[in-house]
Amino acid sequence: MVLLVLAVALLGFRLLGTFGVRRFATWPTSAAPAMAVMLVVTASAHFVPAGVTVMPNHADLVRMVPPLVPFPDAMVYLTGVLELLGALGLVPTATRWAAGLSLATLFVLLLPANIYAAVAGVPFNGEEPTPLWLRIPEQILYIALVVWVARSADSTAIRRLLRRHLRRSESAPPAVASR
Repeated sequence: MVLLVLAVALLGFRLLGTFGVRRFATWPTSAAPAMAVMLVVTASAHFVPAGVTVMPNHADLVRMVPPLVPFPDAMVYLTGVLELLGALGLVPTATRWAAGLSLATLFVLLLPANIYAAVAGVPFNGEEPTPLWLRIPEQILYIALVVWVARSADSTAIRRLLRRHLRRSESAPPAVASR
């Protein structure tokens, strides 16, 4: 389902690019908002009450958390917020690089939960557990996609932000040490 959302969004944005919407003129510039759409869909599951059965819900995701991770309930909420922030960061070109690399890191950190869920046979959304042979390539695809999107980010916007930050830090008055 999630791969379908990603594929349809990607093709939709790229189609807009072929019709002249310059913002989606290339595959990487179409992949960034497509990944953002997918992340909003997946992140929403982190906040869906357990009684909802038409999609994965918070309880499903809590069951995926390996037992050694403390506060699984809070971790599911936290990862949902991080996915939403990542989705938001992928949209503007100025933040795409940082968002892409942050999301790649998040996906690497979430890989043990996906492995645990597959090995422990944790059902997801009332269906059969997703096999490990499918979970790992899917996670690798997401990592590769956000890195590809990050690499395609407008580096001039990133350099401009870094220059602005450096100018501010150079012009700031030195801190006065107190005794």
